[in-house]
Amino acid sequence: MLRLAKRGFSRLPYSHPAIHASATVDHVFRTESRRVLATLIRLLGDFDLAEDAMQDAFAAATETWPRDGVPSNPRAWLISTGRFKGIDTIRRRARHSASLASIAERLDSQVVDPTEWDDRCVDDDRLRLIFTCCHPSLSAEAQIALTLREVCGLTTDEIARAFLTSSTTVAQRIVRAKAKIRDAGIPYLVPEREDLPDRLHSVLHVIYLVFNEGYSASSGESVTRRELSVEAIRLGRLLANLLPEPEAMGLLALMLLHESRREARTTPEGDVVLMEDQDRSRWHRGMIQEGATLVEQALASGRFGPYTIQAAMSAVHASTPDGPSTDWAQIAHLYDVLLQLEPSPVVELNRAVAVAMRDGPAAGLALIDDILARGELRDYYLAHSCRADLCRRLGRTTEARDSYERALRLAKQEPERRFLARRIAELPNGD
Repeated sequence: MLRLAKRGFSRLPYSHPAIHASATVDHVFRTESRRVLATLIRLLGDFDLAEDAMQDAFAAATETWPRDGVPSNPRAWLISTGRFKGIDTIRRRARHSASLASIAERLDSQVVDPTEWDDRCVDDDRLRLIFTCCHPSLSAEAQIALTLREVCGLTTDEIARAFLTSSTTVAQRIVRAKAKIRDAGIPYLVPEREDLPDRLHSVLHVIYLVFNEGYSASSGESVTRRELSVEAIRLGRLLANLLPEPEAMGLLALMLLHESRREARTTPEGDVVLMEDQDRSRWHRGMIQEGATLVEQALASGRFGPYTIQAAMSAVHASTPDGPSTDWAQIAHLYDVLLQLEPSPVVELNRAVAVAMRDGPAAGLALIDDILARGELRDYYLAHSCRADLCRRLGRTTEARDSYERALRLAKQEPERRFLARRIAELPNGD
């Protein structure tokens, strides 16, 4: 954050124009910096150069706005200033490179009209940036790191803390991703209509990976990491506004409906509370209403996909006053549809749980045993946890204990481990 007090403005009265300009710079940095960066990346054609140019532009604003006044269009002023700063940087580097001199000349000769940098133009640039950061030629880890850094503005340290990795690892992923974009000539644009479904899937997948790590952390002391879920929902909302495709709305709905239950998912001590035991009065009704509306819109389009189907399941849960009233027949049917759209062992497992709730634990256990017999999900702790729960409900205590212990060995999240240990301790001795 920019702080003008360091530049000698701390002793000025609050009503002084310089204080107003200082507050404006801070406000514009918070609200517009990622928009400014997205357009500078398009104009300058380089991530790092654009980021340096943006920082230079804001530094120039802290010097000139208190003296000359805040411009009528601060965003356009920053983009224009950043563009010139970037071209100047290339010129300085061009003393040792003829190719850079040519680039500087080309950029300088381009006709640029700052009045064209309206909301629609900048929104288009943000959409281009999202698709570039989530290009399928980049690894999933690189897509996530680059998106959080460039689109959301998280620092390298913030990303590293969220994913329980080192700042060096995150920085290396970002550097390699930028180099691949540059060296492979990955275009900075929104895909053509015929290519959009495949590319959109990549973008949605990245956003959902970020959300999942925030909503159900893969390891560590906490069940959730709220800051990641918040960023994922912000990204999902941005994408749905910029590109209102049904699956973008479906993913946003899914995240909102899941997030609505956050406060009820754990005890004050951080222990897991199963959905059937949650205090539903703590579910966030505003998120539920928004999510349900988005689900209806996506389903009405007839062009929905797996995220919308999962959101529809969450909407069924959200509309139910208590666990016993849940319409498991509808949820099992939705899993049938999801299996056709996106067949996977994890979807089969979730469907087996729904079948168990609809038809009884024996029916669900048979399906889970079939999945495990195929060797799939052998090392997935939730498969063994689900099997243990069904065996417990059937009174098959020895099998339940064996499966719970297997799940405990595989689980990495401390609250989940405590939950499984409690389940084992609650089992009676013998069958």
